[in-house]
Amino acid sequence: MALAALAALGACKKDEAPVAPPPKVAFVAPAGIAKPVPVDGDFLVRWTDVTRASGVTFVHETGADGRKLLPETIGSGCAFTDFDGDGDPDLVLLTGRSWGNAGGGAAATPPSTIRLWRNDGAWKFTDVTDASAFGVGGAPYALGVACADSDGDGDEDLLVTGVGGYTFLRNDGGRFTVVAKTETGLDPGTWKDSTGAEHGPLATSAAWLDYDLDGRPDLFVCHYVHWSVETDVFSTINGKDKSYAIPTRYQGESCRLWRNLGGNKFEDVTDRAKVRNEEGKSLGVCVVDLNDDRFPDVVVANDTQPNYVYMNKGDGTFEECGVRCGIAYGPDGRARAGMGIDAASIGDKAKLTVAVGNFSGEPVGVWEHRGSVFVNRSDVTRIAEATLPSLTFGVKWGDVDLDGRADLVLANGHIEPTIQEVHKDIPYRQPIQVLRQMADGKFADVGSTLGDVVTTPRVHRGVASADVDGDGDLDWCITVNGGPPVLIRADLADAAKRSLRVQVIGKTPATDALGAKVTVEIPGLPPQVQWVTSGGGYLSESGRVPTFGLGLAGAATKVTVRWPDGRERSFENVSAGLLRAE
Repeated sequence: MALAALAALGACKKDEAPVAPPPKVAFVAPAGIAKPVPVDGDFLVRWTDVTRASGVTFVHETGADGRKLLPETIGSGCAFTDFDGDGDPDLVLLTGRSWGNAGGGAAATPPSTIRLWRNDGAWKFTDVTDASAFGVGGAPYALGVACADSDGDGDEDLLVTGVGGYTFLRNDGGRFTVVAKTETGLDPGTWKDSTGAEHGPLATSAAWLDYDLDGRPDLFVCHYVHWSVETDVFSTINGKDKSYAIPTRYQGESCRLWRNLGGNKFEDVTDRAKVRNEEGKSLGVCVVDLNDDRFPDVVVANDTQPNYVYMNKGDGTFEECGVRCGIAYGPDGRARAGMGIDAASIGDKAKLTVAVGNFSGEPVGVWEHRGSVFVNRSDVTRIAEATLPSLTFGVKWGDVDLDGRADLVLANGHIEPTIQEVHKDIPYRQPIQVLRQMADGKFADVGSTLGDVVTTPRVHRGVASADVDGDGDLDWCITVNGGPPVLIRADLADAAKRSLRVQVIGKTPATDALGAKVTVEIPGLPPQVQWVTSGGGYLSESGRVPTFGLGLAGAATKVTVRWPDGRERSFENVSAGLLRAE
């Protein structure tokens, strides 16, 4: 996690002599984070914080009680998912809780850490957690969420990750049942500390994918480090007081791959598929098809360890090639503090590009995929310059202004509340960043033009997007560690005339059509490619209807949809609006 770079600030065990803080490092002041760069053309988008007006009263709880336990500063994520099948994206929000409850302590019926808010239209949401039985038996300390129709019955089921493992929620027509791991098989096991005590895993981001193309969505789950309340280590940044510990102080833990056997039963194929790596300290995952063979590949953002690229060989196994592909390390040859991750097609040739959020002093990594390798594009795109000061957790591509080019939305916020005691120029609370892709392929920070919702500093974490109100543009939810989320309504003139949304319908059991590829050709613009996918961002799940900006064209000359099973269908002269492809 971002905790990685605190190593440079000094750390010591409780029994060791304190480490003196290092000399001050010069960083750009907070105001510089949101400084706009001159842009070409009009940028006429406005973002409005509608959280309070929408009825969403959720507040994230870290559980912090002064001990500064590692998971408190990580979470949590969110998801847009249509749980009731009415066509409107509903909202899932996750939280931690006090460690007395999370650690198996006394509380009889603690409040659910998984909350469900139903979209009632007109930007009004209702908390239906209890009415839907959504939170019954929920995760003790929730961090991440991933959504898919696991059993092919037409509604979205959920996997929630957190401290101690996973929670699987089966959706039956809008009512949820927590299915025990003894029934699902989703049991990641335990690890033992030096005393022989057993502890559950610290699970973070997750993504659904059909890795074997059998029509059933499988699960890739990131695991972070071996941590428990009892084994939390002492670290300091000022030489005397405890700070949140760096991940280098802990043993990493391998991600897991779970094959869907049908009927909401899974088997652990981590070893068989060759994705086990106990050195990983994984926080973010995105699913991509790097070689366009329909078999989904997986890119993992690791904290203080090299990033992974798992190439799907099509025979049930993967080959890890992060180093060979060139995405494992930063341009200085060192592993960074990778957190959120996402992928999109960028530029005139629609090159697949991966972005990874990193610690302050480590800019957002941007790699363009070229054949069998990735080429670092952080500097040439000016993204490095814009993101060097900030600490970025959530990373999400999306066409904010519907001009036909993918933009980058970043959820920033530090992990150490007392960071300014040793580095006055590094704020704990930081603004959101919105980097607009220009016609020349470079990016400009346009956050200050979007409104106060962007420039207000907070401790941001997860990020998800969806067209919440059906007006054609992307709306956003960005979570805040220890605070209420930020629910953002996008307002763009004539948005309904400037976007094309493609809803891809799959055949049972693959109703989500995970892995479908959508290519849109628009006059005067580069071709646009998006995939129907899960994961990406950070601990979060976005809506599953690809949204394409049409610029001023008003229509696409051609839309081509390729389903995971190889079926392909083209649509000619498609006007703005919603296209259902089935």
